[in-house]
Amino acid sequence: MKIKVCGLNNQDDIDQLNNIDIDFLGFIFYKKSPRFVDHKIKISKINKEKVGVFVNENHENIIDKIKEYNLTCVQLHGDETPMFCKKIMDHCKVIKAFRVSDDFNLEKTTNYIENCDYFLFDTFTKDYGGSGKRFNWEKIKNFNYKKFFLSGGINLNSINDIYTLKNENDFLFGIDINSKFEIKPGNKDLNKIKILVNNLRNGKF
Repeated sequence: MKIKVCGLNNQDDIDQLNNIDIDFLGFIFYKKSPRFVDHKIKISKINKEKVGVFVNENHENIIDKIKEYNLTCVQLHGDETPMFCKKIMDHCKVIKAFRVSDDFNLEKTTNYIENCDYFLFDTFTKDYGGSGKRFNWEKIKNFNYKKFFLSGGINLNSINDIYTLKNENDFLFGIDINSKFEIKPGNKDLNKIKILVNNLRNGKF
């Protein structure tokens, strides 16, 4: 089970998380987010997958950030087209995010299968993520044609449900955590993250 910690913009958190058994670190380059990276951060020596999160950003700006921060992965969290995702794949791995509402139809994901490396399912919000709310996981229980990250309102009490979903669906590749593991936006609660990592890695429910 891969673990992605998203919404990082605090250098001390970044440095400490580099020594914890997680797999992906996410940095939000969306100006309307309270976790927007509005200053220079040092991540060149980070030994995790470095994910830049963008929302309806233009191609040139994304490529500039890939080069500036040596990003290994880009998460497209807006309304990007399949062909736009494909163009970014020429430069790094791509995670395409989908916001799941009560009337979400999985068929809308099919055109993206060959145009990204992973999917990410998050709770629908007009603000494109960071809601701290969980969507109905039953909607993706039988999703079986692309490895995906699970996001949206995951907290320490979610572990049992995560394992249940993983046992039902082997395409669950990882989880994406953010607002439920913060002291304030962008400032992570490292103790909570360590507990989550320990429980997931050791199979403790």
